Amino acid sequence: MYPYNPGFQSFMPGPPDEEDLVANAGAPKDPAVVISSREDLITAMRTVFDPEIPVNIYELGLIYDFTIDEAGTVDIKMTLTAPTCPVAGILPGQVADAVAELEGVGEVTVDLVWDPPWDQSKMSEVARVELDMF
Repeated sequence: MYPYNPGFQSFMPGPPDEEDLVANAGAPKDPAVVISSREDLITAMRTVFDPEIPVNIYELGLIYDFTIDEAGTVDIKMTLTAPTCPVAGILPGQVADAVAELEGVGEVTVDLVWDPPWDQSKMSEVARVELDMF
């Protein structure tokens, strides 16, 4: 089994329920610290991997959208390759933690969404090359 992640609202051994779709990390950002750039956020997200696939979650196309506001609060919408993905209980928390480690980020919320469903067309060219999917 996968370890419990305290940043995730509940541990999910199977398909998630609606209330299980959010992970949080971080704390309010010091106003004196410069806000992280979108590129910094992408770099942080690229450090997270689905343990069954040797490609980071950003290149895999699991990040659908993200924003950072003037206070450094980050909102991320992500999905998984399937609703029954065995890492559904930990991967959103890992994303939230990775982004929250940036100095110019405050609170981070990761919403796990299923619409639109993920498919291989969402993968970047980098991911396709890495997985030999041409």
